[in-house]
Amino acid sequence: MSGVALFLALVLVGAAVHKIAAWRRLGISAARLAGTAVGQGLLLLAVAGTVEVIAALALLIPTLHGLGVVLATMLWVTYALALFRRRGETLDCGCDLIEREKPVGLFAIARPLVLAGLAGLTLVVPDGGWSVETPFAALALLALYIAGSELAVLPPLLNPRRKGTAR
Repeated sequence: MSGVALFLALVLVGAAVHKIAAWRRLGISAARLAGTAVGQGLLLLAVAGTVEVIAALALLIPTLHGLGVVLATMLWVTYALALFRRRGETLDCGCDLIEREKPVGLFAIARPLVLAGLAGLTLVVPDGGWSVETPFAALALLALYIAGSELAVLPPLLNPRRKGTAR
């Protein structure tokens, strides 16, 4: 599970870097998700980014791995709950690297829950240790994760409710 732990750490560090790079936009997104003022959204953003970095580091240190799993899981479940509260609303949840207003749907809510589940799996599946393949496996998972996020925002190809389509 070393590749999975590294993948999760990369997701967490990437999210923290994203929060630093786009703090204005993501502060507003955090405030909207939490239902608070923008100033409080910026504070939530800073706390979340700090927890992400700590969790990422802990996931990669064998003696702290359990702490990393707990922190990451708590954070991702919190994200999922915040998104669930806003389901159906159209907003920029900050989940993507670019500003993208879209309805909060099942994919946005499930994504952090899947990550939390993967983190939990790293506790119960025996660790095979690090090898030459570990970083490549982690990067492959990261590529699939990013591709899945991009595919999720594509409009449906066939929508029977649209005018002019066959039923």
